[in-house]
Amino acid sequence: MGCLVHNQDLRRHNSFGFAACAENFVRVETLEQLQDAVAQAQHNGWPVLVLGGGSNLVLREQIPGLVIQMAIGGRRAEPVGDDEVRVTLGAGEIWHQSLDWMLDQGYYGLENLALIPGTVGAAPMQNIGAYGVELEQGFDSLQALDTHTGELRIFSREDCCFGYRDSCFKSMEPGRYIIIDVTFRLSLQPRPQLRYQALVDALQARGIAEPQPRDVFQVVCDIRRAKLPDPAEIGNAGSFFKNPLVSAVHYRELLQQFPRLVAYPAGEGYKLAAGWLIEQCGWKGHVRGAVGVYERQALVLVNLGAGTAPELMLLAGEIVQSVAARFGVQLEMEPRLYPA
Repeated sequence: MGCLVHNQDLRRHNSFGFAACAENFVRVETLEQLQDAVAQAQHNGWPVLVLGGGSNLVLREQIPGLVIQMAIGGRRAEPVGDDEVRVTLGAGEIWHQSLDWMLDQGYYGLENLALIPGTVGAAPMQNIGAYGVELEQGFDSLQALDTHTGELRIFSREDCCFGYRDSCFKSMEPGRYIIIDVTFRLSLQPRPQLRYQALVDALQARGIAEPQPRDVFQVVCDIRRAKLPDPAEIGNAGSFFKNPLVSAVHYRELLQQFPRLVAYPAGEGYKLAAGWLIEQCGWKGHVRGAVGVYERQALVLVNLGAGTAPELMLLAGEIVQSVAARFGVQLEMEPRLYPA
């Protein structure tokens, strides 16, 4: 099953850089190693945490049981007619690097998701999204190991129950399925998706009148680098809170009170900009010991060096309370706290 390590330091394995210690740790590069690791965990009664890039986690100091670092790689493509291709990526592949590779091959449709940290296997769990595109739009299927039965299962898009930053793997049966590989159905024709106004404005500012997918990819990278800290320099998990969804009635009530409210239509309701709400409550740039709110983007909480998960969660809780008190809106965190 790979080399089992006891008391593994996980600081390099979570993007917040929190000091966390795994009771047991193993890196798996094949399906067989994964199956062996799961079997050993079940034999010993260990809880299991599967780590990709650790970019959507808030880790406490002690992690019981077994931590499995997913490192199953692989890339393959299969034509579908004249205009489409199915691309299958191993769950351990790095998301941004894989997206860059797909563009080099002429496989289009997900370029708006550039520079999102983490691995391919973690992407459908969160249904990652940015700049007008969500992963489910290019999703075909995935293969996962059912830890309850030991069987392999193929999930269609419908099976995954994708939602806003959500899927069945995250909210319905967390921990039961371990994603092995993900297949995307992408276009061979360049059709940039430009529904997000900030992206359109950035392209126009660069004088790009007829953007190609690679242009979109690069501009998204530039925007993200300008707004978000590099986890290698400042510990963070990107956006810490989801943009809250409210009814049309609630939105109109808020708009009367706060004419500059930043919101976007979402189905029958509206999606509020969580970063704007947090900033209006005075949290942007706030520092509390070794944790804080990023000075350029209020949606991002940061570890400034020696912070801990309890310190960060205390700060997050105060932010949630202040937004609820002022706007009557409940924020939800995006990263997973582990152990809960």
